[in-house]
Amino acid sequence: MAGVRTDRLVAVLLLLQRREQVTAAEVARELEVSERTARRDLDALAMAGVPVYSMQGRNGGWRLVGGARTDLSGLTASEARALFLVAGPASAATPAVKAALRKLVHALPEPFRVQAEAAASSLVMDPQRWGSSRIEHRPPRFLDELQDAVIRGVQVRLGYVDREGTETERTVHPLGIVAKGPSWYLVSGTEAGRRTFRIDRVSSADPTGDPVHRPEGFDLAESWREIADEVDRRRTPLEVQAVCTPEGIGKLRMGLGDRLEVGGSTIDGRIEVVIRGYNEYALAGELAGLVEWLEVTGPPGVRDHLASIGKALVERYG
Repeated sequence: MAGVRTDRLVAVLLLLQRREQVTAAEVARELEVSERTARRDLDALAMAGVPVYSMQGRNGGWRLVGGARTDLSGLTASEARALFLVAGPASAATPAVKAALRKLVHALPEPFRVQAEAAASSLVMDPQRWGSSRIEHRPPRFLDELQDAVIRGVQVRLGYVDREGTETERTVHPLGIVAKGPSWYLVSGTEAGRRTFRIDRVSSADPTGDPVHRPEGFDLAESWREIADEVDRRRTPLEVQAVCTPEGIGKLRMGLGDRLEVGGSTIDGRIEVVIRGYNEYALAGELAGLVEWLEVTGPPGVRDHLASIGKALVERYG
């Protein structure tokens, strides 16, 4: 089996399971290799102990002894359907990922294959809101190189342009990549501690070959939650206290999302809430349209801005 790729042998075996009999030419066409390579792969399966044999003659080919079955995927039917939703038009996966999954679906054993093929075309997702312009978000230039560095565990000499336009260069230890909406981020270890870089601001990415120093117990999802929470705190440092009528809570949730924290009920039946925002004036502008249900109790600066907005509305429309 020297020189024969294991993943290709798995594909050949699954192809045998699905078609019962194949020729070297069919294997070559399916796997996009030469017929010589296909015959070598089939021979390698037999040498590895897989019960496969060849039939000579006009209608000959390769078969599994006794119709032997080996489900190497380990997938349940529901897992296979979920996997191939990624290959359909609803997916945000790259074209390379979609192409790989579409090839894999042909190697799935029955009865998974039919349902998986149906799953790939069963859902369409349109991320654009009604009335918004359609913007095509392309993957950033160095995404593949940085993902490869994460997978191989090698350090990268990173060129980076910050929001002020200043370009710097440093060696980083890539720990993971996160997609947040249309933006991609690289989570890395640096001499100054853990840092996050927007990949569309990366100007160069050169692997050094040196191994990444990965913190013990590092978990990318947990680390990103901490980063996201910190970013939210920086973006919305102001907290406003208010009380809201029960029927207004749904409207606050719709307009404010996760910037709203709902507390307990007051004596008069209203509900205590805390609302986060960027500054007093901007937040007062947001809340001015909610005065039918909401009463801001603090800080005083937000109440003053609301009073000014109310006075201006009365002068113009009263």
